[in-house]
Amino acid sequence: MARVFWFRRDLRIQDNVALNAAVRGANEDTDGAVAPVYVVDLEKFEALSPGRQHSLVASLDSLGASLDRRLTIRHVRGLANVAQEMILLAKAAKAERVHATRAFDPDGIAEQNAVGIALAEAGIFLQLDDSNYAVAPGLVNKPDATAYRVYTPFYKAWSPLAANAPVKLEPPKVNWLEPVECMGRPVPAEPSPFKIRAGEAFALRTFERFLLRAVKTYDEDRNRPDMSGTSHLSHALAHGEIHPRTILARLGDSPGEIVFAKEICWREFYADVLFRNPDSLTDYYDPRYAQMRYDTGSVSDERLNAWKRGETGYPMVDAGMRQLIADGWMHNRVRMIVASFLVKDLHLEWQQGAEHFEYLLTDFDPASNAHGWQWTAGSGTDASPYFRIFNPITQGQKFDPNGDYVRKYVAELRHIDGADVHEPWNLPNGYEGGYSRQIVDHAEERNEALARLAEIKQQH
Repeated sequence: MARVFWFRRDLRIQDNVALNAAVRGANEDTDGAVAPVYVVDLEKFEALSPGRQHSLVASLDSLGASLDRRLTIRHVRGLANVAQEMILLAKAAKAERVHATRAFDPDGIAEQNAVGIALAEAGIFLQLDDSNYAVAPGLVNKPDATAYRVYTPFYKAWSPLAANAPVKLEPPKVNWLEPVECMGRPVPAEPSPFKIRAGEAFALRTFERFLLRAVKTYDEDRNRPDMSGTSHLSHALAHGEIHPRTILARLGDSPGEIVFAKEICWREFYADVLFRNPDSLTDYYDPRYAQMRYDTGSVSDERLNAWKRGETGYPMVDAGMRQLIADGWMHNRVRMIVASFLVKDLHLEWQQGAEHFEYLLTDFDPASNAHGWQWTAGSGTDASPYFRIFNPITQGQKFDPNGDYVRKYVAELRHIDGADVHEPWNLPNGYEGGYSRQIVDHAEERNEALARLAEIKQQH
């Protein structure tokens, strides 16, 4: 009897525990047939930016190639129809069991619950295995069985649990089955604004290059957006083209490798926090910060749009926002800089920035996005909250010391050499390229942010 495997955010065939369970079950049922399926909810797909649409399509294309072009893609609208489509696929495959990787984010949980209930009513069992993490959310606990609220002790408890070997697809050749006609990959509304490279094979090559290129110096170079010092694996992790187990198993104990493992753990810490606090996807983890004074109105809207366009008059902020538009990605250090500017300099709520990131980032991850923003906003799990305010000028001077990153993305400043690019207002020709004037004064807005913090401290 065939089994159905429902691909979701695990678009790979290796180191996929749930897929192995489907293959093993199919072979125990004697015929060894597995129907690999992916259901596109067009309502969600059409809400993505063109870059994110093309990113998903490229990943599905690569997955289909690894499955001998037997991946059955179906299109529906709405969660209820996703569930009904899974029933149709299972019945067409004559399968009594559907396999999938367990999700732990709010949308993923809602989806698997709806599908599981619908399948059960049709006499079909949804088997959920493993997770998209080295340690599934909810499993790292204090000795008293409560959750960790701070990263460092979480990391110490997580590390021994994360030491698991990757798994290979067994058997390597599977009888892939197409139960119904494939509707093909969804068609993006517009051409991709940038080149997309995706898929499991590309993720594995990218990881191998990182091990040779930058992992040993990762601890020193990861904060430099002017250098290629990061892994470039965030897209692959977000789409499940590579599992964290595969990464962690190859890391040694050099300073760079240890710091990189800690970055993997940050991703898992945020997933754990979101799993235990699902409202923190859009609400304040620390509810006090919902009471802070935030700016609204036409002037705030104009400033928000200037931030989105990369026209704030602060070169490091603008370079980051333009990188997001140009590449569908932004360096992590710069993400913190632009987020701090939105919340602390423009006095806007973090959710507005998180929503913009969600729309454009091809490596969007719900937990990392929400809690990365909350970390910068001071409303999250971090022990050093709101009074951490990034100076966009000194941050640029420190992490882009020669100005190469700024010049790459801000064409109006390419006539300025060296570190002077971070302060064009100090040069007689600084604005000759048509660069934007500063929309706010950082020193004044820093003081204003601290004053607003003092207000809520008095309230509580």
